[in-house]
Amino acid sequence: MKIDLARFPRNALVTSAVALLSAGLLAACTSTSTSTSTSSSSDTTTSSMDSRIPITIGASLSLSGDFSADGQAFQKGYQLWAKDVNAHGGIFGRQVKLTILNDASSPDQVVTNYQTLFGSDHVDLAFGPFSSLLTGPASSVAARYGMAFVEGAGGAPSVFDIPSNQADHNVFNVTLPIADEPVPSVQWIASLPPNERPKTAAYPMAQDPFADPPVQLAQTMLQKLGVQTVYSQIFPEEVPAYKAPADQVAATGAQLVVLGSTDVPTVSAFMQAFEEQHYTPKLFIAAAGPDQGSSFTSAVGIGNANGMMVPNGWYPGYDNASSKQMIREYVQRYGGTASSVNADVAEAYSVGQVLAQAIIATRSTDNTKIISYLHSGVTLTSVQGPVRFDALGENGAAAAFVFQWHKGSFEQVLPSGIAGSVPISATKPGWSS
Repeated sequence: MKIDLARFPRNALVTSAVALLSAGLLAACTSTSTSTSTSSSSDTTTSSMDSRIPITIGASLSLSGDFSADGQAFQKGYQLWAKDVNAHGGIFGRQVKLTILNDASSPDQVVTNYQTLFGSDHVDLAFGPFSSLLTGPASSVAARYGMAFVEGAGGAPSVFDIPSNQADHNVFNVTLPIADEPVPSVQWIASLPPNERPKTAAYPMAQDPFADPPVQLAQTMLQKLGVQTVYSQIFPEEVPAYKAPADQVAATGAQLVVLGSTDVPTVSAFMQAFEEQHYTPKLFIAAAGPDQGSSFTSAVGIGNANGMMVPNGWYPGYDNASSKQMIREYVQRYGGTASSVNADVAEAYSVGQVLAQAIIATRSTDNTKIISYLHSGVTLTSVQGPVRFDALGENGAAAAFVFQWHKGSFEQVLPSGIAGSVPISATKPGWSS
């Protein structure tokens, strides 16, 4: 069974020599919170690229509030990229300077921050925030200022379908489109003999534009395979609201749970409630959370993590030379091990890589030229793999994987039969605490 979920035709593959050139030009010294830009965005061409003037890049991140864990991981990814670029002499001899403002996970504050970055600080370029909830309004501000908006965590359809992007096509998400995330899991279930497929499924979803669409799509596809829906509800994205829906799901005894989650606390709350109810689904897939490395295992325990599944486009064991180099540098700078590097870091780092390649290709920091180049059908490189944008800025070249925790190890399990995939554990072990 093959399922094609592409919302728009993918551009033809075009190999970019620029992508190779930029591999050694990925970095920039960073500052946070209060740094400002003194360069003019009108100095955009190579001839005007005075090496004494830094390339300023602005971003708003959730350094506090509900998305703080992810926002802080994104900050590390951006800063690590910047450090690498500057260590290699910058871009066209210009150092990169980051200005990162804290939006406290607030859609209102993210708008204010980007208005400040564009209208007052006059940054040359922009990186996106964390989450689709914030990326949508932020990208509208970027469109008003004519800015290319390269981002890694705003993959909800609502981000690409907002009027500003429909008109200006200024949003570019370097990460796997969320509409493609359910495909490997559904294809695997479809490949099972009918008597081995889950008979019933529950679909609890946090109220979030990122978390819900892939779960709803998975529900539609699985129902067509004959998997009966016994629960499908959206609940408020607030920790006190998690217990009731978790208990309701446990009461159904569903063999498969597909959880619309955005972070570790959501998944952890459901796992704890399931354990209290002495309920273990045969398969448990979360939209996000289990991909957060040690942040996930430290919250739920290595034993309880065993068998948990999550879709994504990257993991620490990804066989990609630049990814391996990024991981080595991350561990050297921040400590920990390769398994502790979560996907947020790779998403943020990829944003920097893609923007650097666009600057090199256009020999410019002119946003109009960069937008045109990124829509040219060129295939770029990143630590997450190939990047090629469709008409609305989704990455049509991104690989779709599913990962599963196996006794403390985060393993690629789907698609089956491809390089890097290990056999999937078809039955989640019971809770260990």
